[in-house]
Amino acid sequence: MKNTIEKALQKQKQAKAASEAAKTENTASVENTNNLAEKSGLTQQVQQTPNEQASASTQTRNTESEGQLSESSSQLAQETSAAQTTRNTLPQFNIDFERLDKNGHISINGDRKQINEEYREIKRKLLANAFGSLSKTLKNPNIIMVSSSRPSEGKTFTATNLAMSIASEQDKTVLLVDADVLKPNVLNTLGLERRKGLMEYLTGDVEDISDVLYPTNIEKLKIIPAGKSHHLSTEMLASQKMHDTVDEFANRYPDRIVIFDTPPLIGINESAILANFAGQAVVVVEEGRAKINDIKMSVERLNPDMAIGFVVNKSVHNDTDGSGYYGYYYSERSN
Repeated sequence: MKNTIEKALQKQKQAKAASEAAKTENTASVENTNNLAEKSGLTQQVQQTPNEQASASTQTRNTESEGQLSESSSQLAQETSAAQTTRNTLPQFNIDFERLDKNGHISINGDRKQINEEYREIKRKLLANAFGSLSKTLKNPNIIMVSSSRPSEGKTFTATNLAMSIASEQDKTVLLVDADVLKPNVLNTLGLERRKGLMEYLTGDVEDISDVLYPTNIEKLKIIPAGKSHHLSTEMLASQKMHDTVDEFANRYPDRIVIFDTPPLIGINESAILANFAGQAVVVVEEGRAKINDIKMSVERLNPDMAIGFVVNKSVHNDTDGSGYYGYYYSERSN
């Protein structure tokens, strides 16, 4: 009996020990599971942190790049606006109309003078060539060079009067370019002060041609002076830069006439170069002075594909009341 009781107590102790051992194992398992979960969570957090940091870094760089780009764009826009403002606010040339009237030029104030009528007749032919059916057969028909065989025959007088007369048209604008870079006379003829011009642009002293394209107190007339003299003027006028500039003149504005006052044709290389850019030529001939051989030689130096006309200058006629006036006539070259 005693042995039986002892055996029973021993079994209870063994069962209790086994139960406590099981509880200990369960507790350890739960702690291990929790520790593993915590470790897994930490590992996940550590693994996500580099991605989050990379994403944050990328966002920061993108933000900085966008800010820099925005700042650069803003700065470029400001510089462009400033440059355009500078070009749009070039000092205006103020032409003294009374002075021109006294010097025999056409009248701008509405007076009906004989010279006004004569230049109206001349410009009609030039405009017809520039914008009419003949324009399709000419290269740069709206580019007109005005020249003469020899100096002092009145080419600048003719060029300035043509420019002012065409500027009075309702649907045309005019750009007058003093391309006589050897002996510029447009500003002097119009009574204007000297300024930077074509040569400064070709030599790179000014960046853009608009930097020397000056407005005038004639709304539809702008002027580009000749600018400074240069020992390589022939090469400058023959350059690709000049070629591209003339192409822009010819094609940028469909209503624009460009008049080049060029050097005399005989003995001057610059005129022959400029003749390759223009679609029309006006050769000024002084009556009683020009020689027929000079006129023939002048025509030979022009592009044969141009429309070539002649203005007879300083031709004095008497009208019915006995007063005299200068005559200016335009006629096409006959083939």
